[in-house]
Amino acid sequence: MFCTEFNSKSFKANTMATTLTKKKQEHLKMKYGPMALVTGATSGIGLAIAQQLAQCGLDLVITARTTSALDRLKNQLESTHGITVIALTADLSNEQSTDAFIKSIHAYHIGLAVLCAGYGTSGLFMQSKLDEEVNMLRLNCEAVLKLSHYFTKVFHAWKKGGIIFFSSIVAYQGVPHAAHYAATKAYIQSLGEALAIELKPYDVDVLVAAPGPVKTGFEQRANLQMNGAMLPEIIAVPILKALGKKSSVWPGFLSKLLIGSLHTLPRFLKIRIMQKIMGGMTKHQRTTAF
Repeated sequence: MFCTEFNSKSFKANTMATTLTKKKQEHLKMKYGPMALVTGATSGIGLAIAQQLAQCGLDLVITARTTSALDRLKNQLESTHGITVIALTADLSNEQSTDAFIKSIHAYHIGLAVLCAGYGTSGLFMQSKLDEEVNMLRLNCEAVLKLSHYFTKVFHAWKKGGIIFFSSIVAYQGVPHAAHYAATKAYIQSLGEALAIELKPYDVDVLVAAPGPVKTGFEQRANLQMNGAMLPEIIAVPILKALGKKSSVWPGFLSKLLIGSLHTLPRFLKIRIMQKIMGGMTKHQRTTAF
């Protein structure tokens, strides 16, 4: 029923739509413009979404920890798409840096917040480094809490706007060998689902994206076995297509396959299956992102 290796050829048909239609691009710009925020914008899903939004003609505020990478992306997006890009270096796992970042974005008319920044740990929880787990909690949860709280107030006042949260396939049950990472994504899933209902009367669109394994570069750093992982540019399009139409999305064929296969099973069985999957992907404390 479940395995940790997937043949990308088996879902080739699902990897072709890497660009939004002109109609959808115009819709996104009109509804959420003039500017969007993308955190974690220099790699992985954040980079793919920033590129898609730039194609829509939206000006961008982009943030990540590395100034040089931000500057390269800023120059590339501005020269290619003729938009304005504000690059703000920030470590969102640091409380003071996050607070300063939120103050800095007051000056910009941001109508869409795409909260991509995050990372994960794997391995036995008792063997993990506590400072690394706390750092992940601050980035994956506390920073998202503060940013979403800020934007809910702004968008409520404007009676428009959009927020995209990033959950994961691991958010729907406990996951041995990725216990704390899965818990942070469960927090995001629950928060996003609730805010989608709370903000709907004010014409604010909230979407929670729960992708499966994605090639972000982290798997190489972590020495994880993630054969068949999806490319970020493949899942960026279905995420943006779903914004304003639904409150949750499983972007890409692989995400639908993995979550759908587990969906009807009892929770205790889901946990056992995920234990086997994650146990096969890594046997040591590592970092990953999906």
